[in-house]
Amino acid sequence: MSSLQPASDPLIARSWQRCAEQHQLDPGQWLAPCVLEHGRMLERREYLQPLLRVASGEMHNLQRQLAGDGHALLLTDAQGVILECLAAAGDRPLFQRAGLWLGADWSEAGEGTNGIGTCLVERQPLTIHRQEHFRQCHSSLSCSAAPLFDDQGELLAVLDLSSVREAPSRQQQFHSMALVNLSAKVIESAYFLRCHEQHWLLRFHPQGECLGLFSEGLLAFDEQGRVLAANAAAVNLLGHSQQALRGQSLEQLFACTLGQLLAQARRQPRLGWPLYRHDGHALFALLRQPARQANPATRCAPLPGQVVARRGPCLRDPRLQRALKQGLRAYERDLPLLLQGETGVGKEVFAKALHQISSRAQQPFVALNCAALPESLIESELFGYQGGSFTGARKEGMRGKLLQAQGGTLLLDEIGDMPLALQTRLLRVLEERQVEPLGGHSQALDVRVISASHHDLAQRVASGQFRADLYYRLHGLALALPALREREDRAALLDSLLAEEAQGSPPPLSEACRRTLLDYSWPGNVRQLRHVLRGLLALHEGGTLHWQALPAELRQASPPAEQASAGALQQAERQALLDTLQAHAWNVSDCARQLGLSRNTLYRKLQRHGIRRH
Repeated sequence: MSSLQPASDPLIARSWQRCAEQHQLDPGQWLAPCVLEHGRMLERREYLQPLLRVASGEMHNLQRQLAGDGHALLLTDAQGVILECLAAAGDRPLFQRAGLWLGADWSEAGEGTNGIGTCLVERQPLTIHRQEHFRQCHSSLSCSAAPLFDDQGELLAVLDLSSVREAPSRQQQFHSMALVNLSAKVIESAYFLRCHEQHWLLRFHPQGECLGLFSEGLLAFDEQGRVLAANAAAVNLLGHSQQALRGQSLEQLFACTLGQLLAQARRQPRLGWPLYRHDGHALFALLRQPARQANPATRCAPLPGQVVARRGPCLRDPRLQRALKQGLRAYERDLPLLLQGETGVGKEVFAKALHQISSRAQQPFVALNCAALPESLIESELFGYQGGSFTGARKEGMRGKLLQAQGGTLLLDEIGDMPLALQTRLLRVLEERQVEPLGGHSQALDVRVISASHHDLAQRVASGQFRADLYYRLHGLALALPALREREDRAALLDSLLAEEAQGSPPPLSEACRRTLLDYSWPGNVRQLRHVLRGLLALHEGGTLHWQALPAELRQASPPAEQASAGALQQAERQALLDTLQAHAWNVSDCARQLGLSRNTLYRKLQRHGIRRH
């Protein structure tokens, strides 16, 4: 063993001892980490795909919070294999030289003491700073890692933040560790909620204002009130182990009947209510009903003579109707379609609607976002591989997107971001109507291809970023989809999306709120509108949705008359709160009861209006 000595931290000392005695690693040996073969890495990504989808947004949020460059954000599986990596383009060579590749195995047994591997063993958040790494070749790294657990308390993955540039201070390390741990808890909660969308979900916390935060307890249960899963916070708050909670009746845990509990359920609960344990300890709770299919009646009804897809979205705009009719004629004659339009206009929604009114409506519709997959994965996703074609490949192989769409429609979304090398192979497949999976034999291909891009592909051809021959092969008929600000069916679309996001029971909109939503320019198009509506409903506390509930950028862009109207409403609310407080001698509990609000909601309103007792 080298002269390097572990830090005084017992956790790191234990890890060094394991590395020397159990794993028998040489700290001075300079070897690159083991990298899994491509097929085995794909298989691991496929297994964790639900988690990867949930984690993506939070990882990008965390990346934006990090000051400056020099950081890589990694997500691994429970064996320490890197399945996702986010880093600035200029920093990727640095991290690749350090061994932080997709598919690289950073288990403690292979790479010694390190953020990922040691976190997996210790099952707790930790930081491994430079010389604290067992192997000298990793001493340029500083890594903060946090474990992710599934809904049954099993170790699922590790979230890691690694730095290869100047040595961060201890304060910076502490800040990084706090950010990573917080993001891991957010991902865990989101994953739990996603896993149990079809079950009853109880959320609870001793403090009402903490409902909705990662520290809340989560219990999923069935129709008979039996616990199916619990998160770590629920285990701590209830004083039972994961194993003891599973299968237990809610009536054994709380001082109420199942019927009383279910009476509090809402599809989108907003206000917490008191819930007592049998020992008299008070909690605040929300109960979410299982997800239900949206009521078909809330869909945008067609006008006479309109083309509509079965179960389709709202596409009443004349330009969209024209595009649907033209696209359908071209599609049925096997003419490739190229959808163009700004980001967020709904190109995939349009393509799916076209598929649903075509003669192939009963066949598969498969979409591949060429910009969302790492470059190394696109080829396997598109063409697939034959079983046994390489070490680690699944025995049954994997069908690529082309063969998954056999007999139906394949949407190549963001085709302008496809790597040039892959464009060549795609062109050959489209010309020959044959697809050859890796290690397999050619198979006849029968798919209708729709491509979509927000780029000007002709311009990318001129700049050498897109093959001219592939461009002309895909450009059978180009359809330009209008931006949301140009659509004539904005009112119908607003009603349709609001009903969809509210699960069929949308709250009414005030005239000022509705007018602002219809008049806003929507640079992010339909995607942005959907997210704004989702946010409004998430914060909605009952009654009409008013103008002042809109995000600041929308309120600032609304007409002056409506701003004045909204300002008058805010002033009236402030005065009403003051009058009520004075009438009750500033007793907040009495005021909340009279106004029909929870104390937490009343406190938020007082804070928003700057009201405090002097």
